[in-house]
Amino acid sequence: MARWNNGSDEVAAVSADITDETNALPARYFTDPDVFEMEKQKVFGRYWVYAGHGTAIEEPGAYFTRRIGDKQIIVTRDHDGDVRAFYNVCAHRGSKMLEDTPMTDPGSLSRITCPYHLWAYELNGDLASTPRSFEEATLNPEIDDDTIPELDAEENSLMEVTVDSIGPLVFVNFAEEPPLTLAEQAGSMKTELEALPIGDYQLARRYVSEVECNWKTFGSNYSECDHCAANHQDWISGVEIGDSELEVNDYHWILHYKYEDELDDEVRIHEEEEGRFYYFWPNFTFNLYGTADGYGTYYVDPIDEGRIQLVADYYFPDDDLSEDQEELIRTSRQLQEEDFEIVERQHEGLKTGALGQGHLGPNEHSVHRLHQLAERAYDA
Repeated sequence: MARWNNGSDEVAAVSADITDETNALPARYFTDPDVFEMEKQKVFGRYWVYAGHGTAIEEPGAYFTRRIGDKQIIVTRDHDGDVRAFYNVCAHRGSKMLEDTPMTDPGSLSRITCPYHLWAYELNGDLASTPRSFEEATLNPEIDDDTIPELDAEENSLMEVTVDSIGPLVFVNFAEEPPLTLAEQAGSMKTELEALPIGDYQLARRYVSEVECNWKTFGSNYSECDHCAANHQDWISGVEIGDSELEVNDYHWILHYKYEDELDDEVRIHEEEEGRFYYFWPNFTFNLYGTADGYGTYYVDPIDEGRIQLVADYYFPDDDLSEDQEELIRTSRQLQEEDFEIVERQHEGLKTGALGQGHLGPNEHSVHRLHQLAERAYDA
């Protein structure tokens, strides 16, 4: 039962069973800035979050940057070939060192150097060098140069962030002691994706969009297709919605879309006659389309309680795209733009404060799981 903010209905916790009345998060959890502040710690600070694709940093010194809530990180490959992640924060006085620009990443460097006072760090995070002004007290006559202690490379190293991966997909966790391993959080999704040759594909297109909605609003919309008939009419003309399947697991769910026309095995990297769209809690998607040889990823990154940045990446065997691959991107972008309109419309309605708590339909069990996971994180 939907509940209105008219003084007569009280909101309640998300039900354990989707058939119960209070099966959705209270509406204020999508608009309240205090809730978003809590999520930065209890959701994005505890669970595994997608950082980027390992094929972007195949050589030592290659790097990309990521902003996740208030946190900014550098992900690089060190001289031993290992992927490392560090806070994008200098150990000297806390300056941000590299610009976080998703449209220009990746880059390459031999050392990570802070532009403020030129402290430089090795690719393993250890302090490599400082300017002479940190070794000689030229402007301070009260200090003898011989008494200045040498800076220890490890004690003054960058702050490292825990890293793990699913095939070439790199994830980070900011918790001192993560409550789950990546394998535990990913479950069968890890096995399924690692059985595919996704590491053989390269980034061919990237689109960055800012959308005015809460990150859970976009994630909820992605996770169900009850809205498709009304809002994605071009796309569903080629899909057997009635024969499709929605599979819900602990921390991920998969929309299996059946296509009306028989698919050519040569245009898919998986065997099933379907598209598979994975949503991985809290804010990552992996899209196997089936209509062209390629796949896509989305990062649904929150900016604040009412805005997200969506980074949509498309991977193919090479960047010389076929007409089918170009059409895949055009279709995907059309779906995104149609979704942008409806999630922004929903956010406008939620901001009015009229609705106290919505109510989910029986086919929105993936949305129910997302709301349950959010509430579980808040109570942790």
